[in-house]
Amino acid sequence: MDRIQRFAEVAVRAGVNLQPGQGLVLRTDTAHLEIARAVVAAAYAAGAAWVEPVWSDGPMRRSAVDHGDLGQLTADRPWALQRIQEWAEQGAASLTLSGDADPHLLDGADPVRAAAFPAGERKAMRTAMMSGRVRWSVVSAPNPGWARQVFGEPDLDRLWDAVATAMRLDAADPAAAWRERAATLAERGAALDALELTEIRYVGSGTDLTVGLIPGCHWTGGGMVDPDGIEYMPNIPTEEVFTSPDRSRAEGVLQVTRPLVLNGRLVTGLRLTFSGGQITEVSAESGVDAVEAQLAVDPGARRLGEVSLVDRDSRIARAGIVFHDTLFDENAGCHVAWGNSFPFAVPGAVAMAEEERTALGLNTSSVHTDVVVGGDGITVTGTGPKGTIEIIRDDDWVL
Repeated sequence: MDRIQRFAEVAVRAGVNLQPGQGLVLRTDTAHLEIARAVVAAAYAAGAAWVEPVWSDGPMRRSAVDHGDLGQLTADRPWALQRIQEWAEQGAASLTLSGDADPHLLDGADPVRAAAFPAGERKAMRTAMMSGRVRWSVVSAPNPGWARQVFGEPDLDRLWDAVATAMRLDAADPAAAWRERAATLAERGAALDALELTEIRYVGSGTDLTVGLIPGCHWTGGGMVDPDGIEYMPNIPTEEVFTSPDRSRAEGVLQVTRPLVLNGRLVTGLRLTFSGGQITEVSAESGVDAVEAQLAVDPGARRLGEVSLVDRDSRIARAGIVFHDTLFDENAGCHVAWGNSFPFAVPGAVAMAEEERTALGLNTSSVHTDVVVGGDGITVTGTGPKGTIEIIRDDDWVL
């Protein structure tokens, strides 16, 4: 079996864990055509009832940003909302192939227009996934444009080698290897739950950030389980344990340690200042306008929706390269995300109304963007009933 087939098997079997008779929504770019075809073949081999590809294309997106009506770029389409509802009612799975084919796609574009999207459609899909009605996974697909960003040349074979290592495609049974890794991460999550932490603190080069936690919050690691008891992995690769913090409690400074590709722009040297739970100051070596545009899309965009812990034992960290892909780079080191929270992080919150979740401290936004703070020198401590405890020391898990 070649690496593309192994990639597809991992995405279908370990990612969404597609079941016989289930439908699959495949979100993919035209740059991933060969891999998308392999995923469709793997899905039907697993017994898919149907596979619906939802295509995107970078140059077409640039045309829309440059020439489309801004009101139409943000308008929800009734037929699209109905389709999402039908996917949820049928219990379909959703698999997204990321892997940016051109991180500079929107260089020079109006940042407000570049950040525009139909917020209601995104919220409807997110609600379906967060409720467990749609099992979902995101997997980054190698392509020449991504390889050029990483290596300075479109060396696709070299990128595949790095991705294969990070995704455990070198294992005899990659899907089984991911289930084993998921069990280890779940154990870390259980250990954190037992501490009943009230806050965590990230300290590293240029970073000193303290984030409050919601009482009774749950740390998730490895994978998730849908209401029918079927396990799945929302991200592959994944090396993290994470939860959603109190939206009103974040104080300090965060220095982002890996580049971020945001709405077709490359952001480097990003630095954020938090006060009262909000991002109050933003600076960057490049791409700061793209960040500011996203932080302005709604009131929750400037607040945190996720805090995550990753140590140097991560396969992505051991690869020793910057992938210029958030899914990979966020699993190379500790990270946080501004924007929407995960309702499942607090027991009972999935069934709550949005106002009730906000009262608990969960954040609501139409965006969710991860940025890496970890790497050499990072130390993370947690404070709770047992005092202040080291969790990560100089990028090593010590809990």
